[in-house]
Amino acid sequence: MASQTLRKPTIAVTPEQYKTLAQQITPKPTVVKNIVRAFIVGGIICVIGQVVINLFVMGGLTRLEASSIATAIMIFLGALLTGLGIYDEIGKFAGAGSIVPVTGFSNSIVAPAMEFKREGYVLGVGAKLFTVAGPVLVYGIATSILVGIIYFFLH
Repeated sequence: MASQTLRKPTIAVTPEQYKTLAQQITPKPTVVKNIVRAFIVGGIICVIGQVVINLFVMGGLTRLEASSIATAIMIFLGALLTGLGIYDEIGKFAGAGSIVPVTGFSNSIVAPAMEFKREGYVLGVGAKLFTVAGPVLVYGIATSILVGIIYFFLH
């Protein structure tokens, strides 16, 4: 029925010509620019974390306590900026520079959950947040317990 009206495509391009055309159209890689952007943004995120640590140390906390609080603050900031749609723009600019720090972890947990905000922040985002974060947390906790047991028996 319809096959009677179809005709074979006529392509007058040789494989060599196609390869040449494809090379002309393909965007040139911007590796150096991407590396510089990732380094700068990742560095800025780390500097912000270090400033937070230093402020808490100057406030009288130990370095370990300050580091724990700073990590929680950076995770919160990453989640907040993701919720506001700012972290996605940072990620588009910086690439891996925004993914590698701990703020990238919070972004990877919150971003999928934000797709469910039309169902409400508690039943939509909140429920989906724990659905996404659950396996990550279980794996992290189980691994830390296993490493702790191994460390206990080796020392």
